[in-house]
Amino acid sequence: MKNKHTIILFGACIITSILLLAAEMAYAESDINVYFNYKDKSHSISGEKINDYTYIFNQGAQKKIKITTLDWQPYIGNTICKQGWVQQLTIAILASQGYEIISTFYPWARTIATAEAGNADILYPEYFIEPDAPSDIYKGSKRLDHLAISKKIPGGPIAFIKRKGEKDNYKGDLLNLKGAAIGVVRGYQNTPEFDNLMDQNFFNIDEVTDDFTNIKILVAKRVNLILGDPSVIRFSVLNSDLNDDEKRQLLNSIEVVKPAIQYNHLYYAVSKKRPQWRQTLEMLNRTLIEFEKSGELFNIIRNTNVDCGYRMETLPLKEGQLPVTGKNRK
Repeated sequence: MKNKHTIILFGACIITSILLLAAEMAYAESDINVYFNYKDKSHSISGEKINDYTYIFNQGAQKKIKITTLDWQPYIGNTICKQGWVQQLTIAILASQGYEIISTFYPWARTIATAEAGNADILYPEYFIEPDAPSDIYKGSKRLDHLAISKKIPGGPIAFIKRKGEKDNYKGDLLNLKGAAIGVVRGYQNTPEFDNLMDQNFFNIDEVTDDFTNIKILVAKRVNLILGDPSVIRFSVLNSDLNDDEKRQLLNSIEVVKPAIQYNHLYYAVSKKRPQWRQTLEMLNRTLIEFEKSGELFNIIRNTNVDCGYRMETLPLKEGQLPVTGKNRK
């Protein structure tokens, strides 16, 4: 669906960013704890770091599952507070069903390859995968030949970002951008319309490895627009190695193009190469429905963001609620 609401302009309180980064550093040194309620019982699950990119949760549980993800802050990240609400929700769902969970953080292209090759049970979080979306791992095949998509969970908007004050031709219609120089993150699923036009070489695309690199090529005037989730873009700046003045200057130099392209829900992608993939998909969908009906799904999202100080104004708090936008802040 199209989101024609205004998305709040970038702005960052430097004191908030310093406190946020300090909190993340503290969390990076400790184990990860996940608290949730399931069937009227409170649960506490601990996660232990195995190496720089791998954690084990609910160690010793009889059933085992491997999941693979990326650093896509503030939704999820290896070193951020509580590893973000997507990780908290995912671990709660799987632990509630009695699984020991091995969770790995890889660059997105490697994460996709891991799942499509069957070296992990679940890839997350994903945007909706269109039936004709080609696999970048297995040429000549479709992504859905290798993956099955779960029930949706809340997500966020996808929008263009531009240099502040500069004109753009978007005006809500991608066809206005023929030949435009646009930066995208390699391997990201964006929107069906955009990706289809991109595959037809309608735009002049510059692919990069992550969202922060995308911002850098925008301010360097290598491209005129970049595509992404505004919360992720903002957080990538606040979580970078730049000093405080550089962060403030960078955030003040860019802005969101209105309207956003669309609101994107998130999904889990189950690897069809795993022998029990149908059972895994059924378990995910059934448990997601249980967490949603009980309200625990949205409790986890809200509590994680409040506890960690994450401002994600575009995240709906309940099913069917439009994203909070503009000046209507919590």
